[in-house]
Amino acid sequence: MITADFAIVPVGTKDTECKEYVTSAVQVIKDSGLNYQLTGMSTLIEADNYKQLYEVIAKAQEAVFDAGSDRVYTIIKVDDRRDKENRTLNAKVDDVQELLE
Repeated sequence: MITADFAIVPVGTKDTECKEYVTSAVQVIKDSGLNYQLTGMSTLIEADNYKQLYEVIAKAQEAVFDAGSDRVYTIIKVDDRRDKENRTLNAKVDDVQELLE
């Protein structure tokens, strides 16, 4: 399982509001069927392989252009852990929550 944290930032827009651009990108992710978590600063996503991951991120970035942005800045952090199975986004959070209790 590959997990990623990424943010797509529209640049060259007439307004500082980003929600319409973010919505267009998140809709692509939602339509992909991949598990994701939207946060206030970025989106977390799970994929089975790099091709699947980068294809969805590329389509999400293109959606921001289609929504009217003249420039798009994308930040991607990828965690590809192969020594353990099923290292999902929720499993990572659950491990920390257990230690906090």
